[in-house]
Amino acid sequence: MNISLPESERHRLRDALKRRNLRPTRQRSYVYGIILEKPDHPTADEIHQRVRDKLPTISLATVYNCLDTLVECDLVKQVNLDRSPSRFCPNRNPHAHFRCRETGKVYDVALDHERLSSLEQILPDGFQADTIELSFAGTGPESSLPAFIKPSKESPNK
Repeated sequence: MNISLPESERHRLRDALKRRNLRPTRQRSYVYGIILEKPDHPTADEIHQRVRDKLPTISLATVYNCLDTLVECDLVKQVNLDRSPSRFCPNRNPHAHFRCRETGKVYDVALDHERLSSLEQILPDGFQADTIELSFAGTGPESSLPAFIKPSKESPNK
């Protein structure tokens, strides 16, 4: 029952928790490791399913508590797109998100310093942004595939 966090991430987790007088519990380590392992912007339910493969007794409530802590510690970002469930992103670099309306997949879109500066310039005088949350929605590369190649939206059992 060992989570394979890279050494740098293990230190980052430990230090971030220590700054808030929190312990690096096994549950927090596993939840963080799952998000880093497959950075596909999973929901809390998806994270719960993945963690249960390694910690079968972990509850959904514990996963939510761990996610709240990881967000509070700035280790992951909570991403809210439309009315869909929150997703969690380990990318701490400036970026936007793109959600494909057909596949539901969420992608990171890099924002360099020049683009960030141009976004900040549209603010009215006297306003200063601490954070920028930018998201796009549309169709992605998989959406342009012929219908017989696209992933099915319905399960094969229906």
